[in-house]
Amino acid sequence: MKKEAIIDAVIPAYRPGAEFRELLKRLMAQSRPLRRIIIMNTRTEVDMRTMAEDIPGAEIHELDKSEFDHGGTRDAGARLSDADYLLFLTQDAIPADEYLVERLAAAFTEPQIKAAYARQLARPDCRELERYTRIFNYPEESRVKTAADLDTLGIKTFFCSNVCAMYERQTYVNRGGFIRKTIFNEDMIYAGGLIKAGYAIAYAADARVIHSHNYSGLEQFHRNFDLAVSQAEHPEIFDGVASEGEGIRLVKKTAAHCLRIRKPWLIVTLVWQSGWKFLGYRMGKSYRKLPRWLVLRCTMNRAYWNGYRR
Repeated sequence: MKKEAIIDAVIPAYRPGAEFRELLKRLMAQSRPLRRIIIMNTRTEVDMRTMAEDIPGAEIHELDKSEFDHGGTRDAGARLSDADYLLFLTQDAIPADEYLVERLAAAFTEPQIKAAYARQLARPDCRELERYTRIFNYPEESRVKTAADLDTLGIKTFFCSNVCAMYERQTYVNRGGFIRKTIFNEDMIYAGGLIKAGYAIAYAADARVIHSHNYSGLEQFHRNFDLAVSQAEHPEIFDGVASEGEGIRLVKKTAAHCLRIRKPWLIVTLVWQSGWKFLGYRMGKSYRKLPRWLVLRCTMNRAYWNGYRR
């Protein structure tokens, strides 16, 4: 990426708290400045304009809750920009230092790299199992992924997280951007299309954000259900790509970690959570066979199913 390239940020927001204010402050302090921060705010009682009034380049675009979509809302933000590169963040992803934007931008070392995503570090309150999952999914070593990695990495080849990711905008526009209507996983759907079109995705381990969740087993179930629905709805991306093996490898590695740190009792929790994840994933893959009432019990995004036709 050329030093003079323009970068805009796009951030969906819904009832943001103190962490969002911290995110904005840290974006202001970046070594590589952003031109604009486009906030796609779902209308709530939170006074977003006051929260962002002293942030240079911040602009707020309001939408109703019924209008929000994981892909559509982000794409609407992208269409407001004419920058060279687009940085997408979630409202709870806190830059770990002032070099996040600079290091993500530096990951575009070759013309075929059209997306780059950051390393996610666990928050201080993160539980041990989730902390290890961060390490597993976001290792210390950077790498560039292409279609040549599908045989070894499987579905991980497509992995790219809009918690914090940067995209080359012209290619984004040319390829149609994020899918407008999706339950979840808009980042991997787009990234998978890039890989299949012969482009590359960079993982920039030195570009870091602080982001993690302490999900319960049931929350993992809902999340994996929606993840599997997104894969089932996009066979053009995910069919024929190995996926479940990566989950099994994570379980094995996490169990070994529990033994290594001499906390074997955590394996009970690991098995419990992994069972919920697997059940959610399998049911999501087969969602077309399920009655609507059960789908609505399984999903974490009930609004997605309003007016849905299978």
